[in-house]
Amino acid sequence: MTGHSVALQCAIDEFRDPRGYLAVASIGIPPDSAVAALRADLAAWEAADRDPQGYDAVVARTRDSYARLVGVPVDRVAIGSQTSVLTALVAAAVPEGAEVLMPEGDFSSIEFPFLNRRGIRTRTVPLAALADSITAQTWLVVFSHVQSATGVVADLDGIVAAAARVGAHTFCDVTQAAGVAPVDASRFDVTVCHAYKWLCSPRGVAFLTLSPRFAPLLTPLQAGWYAGDDPWKNVYGPAMSLAPDARRFDVSPAWQAWVGAEPAIALFAGLDIAEVWEFTSGLGDALCEAVGIPPQHQAIVTWPDASGDDLRRLVDAGIRVSGRAGRLRASFHLWNDLSDVEAIARVVR
Repeated sequence: MTGHSVALQCAIDEFRDPRGYLAVASIGIPPDSAVAALRADLAAWEAADRDPQGYDAVVARTRDSYARLVGVPVDRVAIGSQTSVLTALVAAAVPEGAEVLMPEGDFSSIEFPFLNRRGIRTRTVPLAALADSITAQTWLVVFSHVQSATGVVADLDGIVAAAARVGAHTFCDVTQAAGVAPVDASRFDVTVCHAYKWLCSPRGVAFLTLSPRFAPLLTPLQAGWYAGDDPWKNVYGPAMSLAPDARRFDVSPAWQAWVGAEPAIALFAGLDIAEVWEFTSGLGDALCEAVGIPPQHQAIVTWPDASGDDLRRLVDAGIRVSGRAGRLRASFHLWNDLSDVEAIARVVR
């Protein structure tokens, strides 16, 4: 767990020393640069030295950083506040009678909008069977890059290849991947991401990416002033001139959240995320070995804990983990090291 690149070590140093915090899969913690930016913005706001237009550059820079992080042109990135809202926009575009295929037990924010959509067919299968279950009747495959409950990484190659063979569209939630695992959003027709977990941003910063073939299928149902080609010339109707690119699907930003997100997402956009994954999944495997379970090769390590006994003991020992779907969930990020592995092992053993 040594020999980090200079860039990774500098990023690690941004988080000081939050020993015992292994709950990033629930909520990330901010880097020093994000805290400083938020404090400066709060001071400026208190001093009556802020105006709405001043946040536009913050949003633009953050959008650009995210585009670089996930490997798509910036004109294919829309912004929002919650993944469920962005997902609902996609659910509204599914043709009447079409099939949407999803894994069993995936996160509700990407499943409920489709399950609530009348006039379409939804089908769920085990994650491991997802690629093999895509048929000529499948219009859209919806899944998470990394499963929230278990940390399992989806078979991206198999799913994308199977969808391509029958012309099905793909929708991938990268909320539990972006910032810790390499993400190439250009492989999918749609991706959504909330940045408050592995991207260590304030809650209320979310992204939607769209492929050139899928974007024309969407209607900007939530269009407001910020979806305009020039937002500040589109604040009154009925004349409407929406942006020609993905910005036409924008939701107006919660300004302070984006102030904190700008330095955090820029930090991750400047890293080799493959190195981050090697580091975090390495800690995950070290934990598996320490507690006597098979290696999972994941940044999120889980094991059965239906009674919640392990969770209670770890929390009582001052170690922040979480429980999901009857499993103990420990998640590793930049601020963790082998001392966190050893601390968990002492309690569990």
